[in-house]
This record gives sequence, structure tokens and C-alpha cells, in this order.
Amino acid sequence: MGGGPERTQEKKAHNTRLYFEVADKQWPVVYSQDYNIGFLGLEKLHPFDAGKWGKVFTFLKEAGMLKDDTIVTPKEATEDDLLVVHTKRYLNNLKWSINVATITEVPPVALLPNFIVQRKVLKPFRLQTGGTILAAKLAIERGWAMNIGGGFHHCSGDRGGGFCAYADITLAIKFLFERVSKVKRAMIVDLDAHQGNGHERDFMDDNRVYIMDVYNRHIYPHDGFAKRGIKRKVELMSWTQDHEYLQKVKDNLMLALEEFTPDIIVYNAGTDILDGDPLGALSISPEGIIARDQIVFEAARQRKIPILMVTSGGYQKQTARIIANSVLNLRQLGLVGLNDNNIVTQTAEASSCEATGISSPTSTQTKLKLS
Repeated sequence: MGGGPERTQEKKAHNTRLYFEVADKQWPVVYSQDYNIGFLGLEKLHPFDAGKWGKVFTFLKEAGMLKDDTIVTPKEATEDDLLVVHTKRYLNNLKWSINVATITEVPPVALLPNFIVQRKVLKPFRLQTGGTILAAKLAIERGWAMNIGGGFHHCSGDRGGGFCAYADITLAIKFLFERVSKVKRAMIVDLDAHQGNGHERDFMDDNRVYIMDVYNRHIYPHDGFAKRGIKRKVELMSWTQDHEYLQKVKDNLMLALEEFTPDIIVYNAGTDILDGDPLGALSISPEGIIARDQIVFEAARQRKIPILMVTSGGYQKQTARIIANSVLNLRQLGLVGLNDNNIVTQTAEASSCEATGISSPTSTQTKLKLS
């Protein structure tokens, strides 16, 4: 399937509405209220919190970081946009509700007319995909960006799965390669609990892309073929805890950046590593997630490598609050700001190399010692 002969051919960049200019007063944070999926309660049949994205925005708004007019609202990816990566056959398969039901893992979706599935299920995914593509452009322009959504890392050019219908990470990178001349090489740092088999299949034979994937080896998707696309593979045992996890993330990220110098890092920041997550089966604390994000952003910002963060998986109600707290922590440390392309953080050497001592805006100080 993902590694088969049917592939979208390289061609001249098409006209797109996904790239547009953003005002200086707007944060490089992409979000739309239409990201959220809600239809007759069917979204509750999957453990994913389909309203997570809106909650993250609300928390950041309540904290005074964002306002309605200081976020960036993306446009929906069109078929021409999607064809940069996806095959026509795959997109046609999404016109059958039973196929969408399989991808989203919500069986009753198969019984709905497809025009409803397109509007209520796939349109929010296409909008988030447009958001990731735009956020990648913003990361190059501003030094960092975040899509409060996206991270559909199980979808490749010709197949979806695991609640991932469109390959937004692959698309974002391919758009940059096509349209931003200074972007020649990209690194994907996938720290969701699950293997990112979609982008691994898409970039398996592309030496311009380096993939580091840290995941629980005992859970979905068990895609042995896709593992061939990983340049730095870190397989975890179930119930791995903070200290071991953070040490492996830090050590392997440093080694990855010694082996490969990217023009952008795409950071898939899944929160399904949280202790108690029904699908991730790891045991990372909220403070551990915040420390992880800090490690990745410090590594990128020290080296002045643009970084794009997408939120990906996370299947507990508290994950939205943790994501917001992590972003606020990055802001507090000076790792993200409104217009800070040349930012150099004073915290870079201390906290990720020896001791990550973070102070979450809503929690007490937590010390996580890293040797």
C-alpha cells in the first residue's frame, strides 16, 4: 500500500490558497473553531477527545497569550492541495463512508451518507491539514510555529488509519520543498506514543528527510515495513516513566542533530504518552510532557532551526490543559514569542543538558534530573 508503485508525480507547484501573508500582530499559532468534530455524539465512540483543539485555544486565551484576532485561521486543503502527496485513488476511497469509518475507527460512520461524512468529519481534518501546511511556512518566517491540531502521522499518500485521514506532516514538508527555496532538508521528531508509520512510508526513500521516532513498541500500528523509513528509532517498553523517557529523548535528539542538519524540524508532540492514556500505555507525568517539549524547543532554538509543533494524539480530558501549560512554559522561558525569529534563549544550556527544572504556570516547581 504505502510503499507501492502508485505515487504522485513531481510536477510544477499548483496554485494554492493555503499559503498567505500573516500580520505581524498575529502569533504564529494556527487554529480554527472548525477543527473540532461534533456530530450526534458519534465522535464520543472514539477515545480521542474531538474537542481537544478548542480547549487548548481557550486555555491559552484565558492565560492572556492569545486573542481571537491574534491567532491565524487557516484555509481548508483542496483536492489539488492534497494531490501533492495523496493518490487520486485514495482520495476517491474517502468518498465511501465505510472507508472513512475504518480510518476513524468509528463504525457507525459507515451508515451515514457520504456528504455528511465529508462535511462533519473530513472537512475538519482538511482544515487542520491546511493549518499544518501554513504553520510550516510560518515557522520558516518566524522561527517557530504551532498548529493547535494536525499531526496525522498514521496517514500516508495512499492509505489512512488510526484516526488520520490526511498526511498533513508529509504535505507540509512537500509544500516547503516545492515553494520555499531555502528549505532543502527536514527533520521529523515524532514523540507521539505511537509509531509514525504514515510519514515514514512517504519519506522512506527521500534522503532530504530525517525521521526520529520514539514510540511504544507494543502498541498500534506495528508497521514493520514503515520502520525502514526511520533514521533514529527509539522503541520503548510499556509503562516507561519520566526519567528514562526524557533521557532517551534528549540523548537521541542530540545525536540526530549531530548526524543531520535540517532547515526545519517538524515536531509531532503527541500527549498520549501521559500516564493513564488508554492507548499510549506509557507512564509520563504532566511535568514530564512539559519537560519533553522544552527539550525539543531548546534544541531547535539553540541551533536557530525553525520548528513547527503539531499536537497529534492524546486521549484523556486533561491533555488539553497540559498542552496549554507546556506552551505557556515555553513562552515563560523565552523559547517562543510573537516575533522572535532570531531569539536565543538564556535557559538553553542549563535546563535540557543537566537539570530540567520547569515551573508550569499552573503547577509547583518540578525537578527532573537528566544526567
